[in-house]
Amino acid sequence: MPAERFPRGGRRPSRLAGLIVVVLLLGLAGWSVLALQPPAPAPADAPAREFSATRAFAHVQAIAAETHVAGSAEDQQVVDGLVQTLTGLGLDTEVQHAVGATQTRTGTTRMARVQNVVAVLPGSDPTGRLFLMAHHDSVETGPGAADDAAGVAALLESVRALREGPQLRNDVVVVLTDAEEACLCGAEAFASSHSLAGDGGVVLNFEARGTTGPPVMFETSRGNADLAEAFAVAAPHPVASSFAVEVYRTLPNDTDFSDLLADGDFTGLNTAFIDGAAAYHTPQDAPPRLDKGTLQALGDNALALTRELGDRDLTTLSHPAREDATYFPVLDRLVRYPGSLVWPLAAGALVGAALLALVVRARGQSSLGRTAAATALTVVPLVLGPLAVQGFWLLLVAVRPGYASMLDPWRPGPYRLAAVALVVAVVLLWYALVRRWLGPTAPAVGAVVWLAVLAAVLAQYAPGGSYLTVWPALAGAVLGTIAALTPAGIVRAVAALLSGGVAVVVLAPTVSLFFPALGLARGAAPAAMVAVLVLAALPAVELLFGERDAARGSRLVDAAVPVSALVLAAACAVAGLVVDTFDQSHPVPTRLAYVQDDDRDRAWWVTTETAPGAWTAGHADAHRSLPADYPYLVDQDVRTGDAEDAGLQAPVVTPVSDTVVGGRREIAVRVTPQRPGVRFVVLDLHVDGGTVAGGRVAGRAVPEGSLGRARLWLVFHAPPADGLQARFSIEGDGAVTLRTIDGSVGLDGLPGLTPRPEGADVAGSHTADMVLVSATTDLG
Repeated sequence: MPAERFPRGGRRPSRLAGLIVVVLLLGLAGWSVLALQPPAPAPADAPAREFSATRAFAHVQAIAAETHVAGSAEDQQVVDGLVQTLTGLGLDTEVQHAVGATQTRTGTTRMARVQNVVAVLPGSDPTGRLFLMAHHDSVETGPGAADDAAGVAALLESVRALREGPQLRNDVVVVLTDAEEACLCGAEAFASSHSLAGDGGVVLNFEARGTTGPPVMFETSRGNADLAEAFAVAAPHPVASSFAVEVYRTLPNDTDFSDLLADGDFTGLNTAFIDGAAAYHTPQDAPPRLDKGTLQALGDNALALTRELGDRDLTTLSHPAREDATYFPVLDRLVRYPGSLVWPLAAGALVGAALLALVVRARGQSSLGRTAAATALTVVPLVLGPLAVQGFWLLLVAVRPGYASMLDPWRPGPYRLAAVALVVAVVLLWYALVRRWLGPTAPAVGAVVWLAVLAAVLAQYAPGGSYLTVWPALAGAVLGTIAALTPAGIVRAVAALLSGGVAVVVLAPTVSLFFPALGLARGAAPAAMVAVLVLAALPAVELLFGERDAARGSRLVDAAVPVSALVLAAACAVAGLVVDTFDQSHPVPTRLAYVQDDDRDRAWWVTTETAPGAWTAGHADAHRSLPADYPYLVDQDVRTGDAEDAGLQAPVVTPVSDTVVGGRREIAVRVTPQRPGVRFVVLDLHVDGGTVAGGRVAGRAVPEGSLGRARLWLVFHAPPADGLQARFSIEGDGAVTLRTIDGSVGLDGLPGLTPRPEGADVAGSHTADMVLVSATTDLG
């Protein structure tokens, strides 16, 4: 291959110039990340028409004073307090008592008695309804200060601020749902049976999957262009990404927002803060841990969006637009453009990359063969970088086994920096080797080719994410061409700074948001974005290196570039191990359940921990399955251990009637839990040689998707203390059996249980501290 040369008459920029360029890019990256962070909380004496996190925090303290799972006395107190607060603010407030019903993606039917708090702030000349939604219940294992007392508090304080200003044009309906954590049943009951939901509208939902970080508008209804425009105009903290929307649409995760979208009459936006996931759904999700700055950002956006949408014409906004928009944060702004531009931009990037390859060939800087070879070799850092981060996490788990069941450590900051530095080291090491063989231009052009190709792939399969690589590709192609055609070294340095700057402002925020979104346990995905970012900045990286045929001393300086990144990664990893230690406030999460099977006169300890810690393994250390299905343990990889039968009472099944109507057998029963604190009851109905053709539980019809088979598996949350009424319609004359399982939370007092060691606590999981008791009744 012909030797590469610098542009005719050109002069290579000095290493000092390169260092300045790289420092400026690092500073820009820091600015891009800091621009996402929440503001300081406003004080209690902030102007009445403004949102104050300090005022809102008082609501968080009241709601999350203790665990308040759906159907509990504690949640009843929360409901009563919410009614009193909203009524005191002058809203027409009611409690919707209903039964909600949902089906999981795996086919399980879940139902619940719910108490939705619904309040209306009437508009002056409504064009539709704006719904503000959050859920007031908590999980069984924690008080839910962030999830979702923060969302409820943000809405209460926003409504108070709205009452201090002029009346909005549109009706604003506050919907504080119940049983979100159990089954999204409150949202389903509201959408399917409340009169205010009949005509649909625009929904703003507020959630949390952590305790800190910027609130991210991560999900929208389809055809989001108009709503994205309203968000960009109104939100004072516009942290949102159309790529996040694309990713979330592929995931099995759901929130209350999902049920309203499924109803078909609603459009809207879904917002959540996601950092601090170690406390998610745990006893540590208590008011003192909630970041008040995060609450301020959440409330600022809620209030501003309510004012914006409350005065807009909702006739259009309550229906999907013709297309989705592409949008992403750049410093403190939200860049937005129509989805119809995605393919033209991707095509432009492909053309630009091709032209760049031809220009550098014509200028004698890289042959097409060298460029093709470098392009092929670019797959190496794109694969090795994410693999290195995944290996880094496995190493951390080996050193600190308590991380095994965690998505993210308690204090992940140093580890995230270590992961970024590790990917940078991988890319720089690859570049140092490839440039010695192919020269610096070929890998830089190859990176632009990859960026353009990825932009086209994303345009086809995830249009909202194409921006991640199309803008770095366009910048790299245009500025790379200018640098190739212009001999001045200063032009090369400026081009490197500008193209790298575009990559930084586009990709750095996404990297910053996706590490907490996915956690270090799934750090390969954000690591891939880091690799793309560094590849896009290769022209700037090149300025740190010397000439290819430089003296030995210069080559040693070249070697120091990737080594420095590797040393930084090691230093950050060590810092993380020093800083992030387990203690009572930052405990090792443990998941242990107790199962008592009265049909077999057996009992077991069960854990879903993949690598059980010493305390858990002391109860359940055998890798074997259970002999029957149990809620939240079906299809799970479990470890079990024999336990002493605690003599807990199983639910009592009382036959109410058994008749034949229209050729079908109609069976009615009452299922009454016998233990205090039962949170759910499972009805596992089997028909020998027949099918379950219909059913009603607590007065609500069983969803049709669960019927027509020989077995019905239904989980009912918040069952009535005096018994759960159920009626089933059976086709066929085979024997019918009803296996019932009730579930509660709390292992204290069970025989054979050893106390948790200091520095360990309940994990944020439905299987943590769960107690299940099952028995079968022959219905003939």
